[in-house]
Amino acid sequence: QVQLVESGGGTVRPGGSLKLSCVASGLTDRSLSMAWFRQAPGKEREGVAVISALGSPSYIDFSKDRFTISRDNAQNTLYLQMNSLKFEDTAMYYCAAGPTYSWHASSYPYWGQGTQVTVSS
Repeated sequence: QVQLVESGGGTVRPGGSLKLSCVASGLTDRSLSMAWFRQAPGKEREGVAVISALGSPSYIDFSKDRFTISRDNAQNTLYLQMNSLKFEDTAMYYCAAGPTYSWHASSYPYWGQGTQVTVSS
């Protein structure tokens, strides 16, 4: 059974940093891409960053200069380092795994339960 468990969320002030982790278990396919998505209240889920099985990252406009996605395949762990956090980064952050290197949530069959990030003064 595949399980993804996120951690590292919390409440930070604007300009602060957080590092999210996602530990994967039950994944026997080491060729899976992984990604971070987020969803704020009343908004659709959106992609934050994607990383291939070999570690090639991809970012979207709001994340490319502030966030860093990485993975440790030996530890089956996905990371998201978030710096210079803004109010608008407040959301539930989810990690996902799937066979396709994609920005589409529907491409990922495996999801974690999410970890809340709140940016507040």
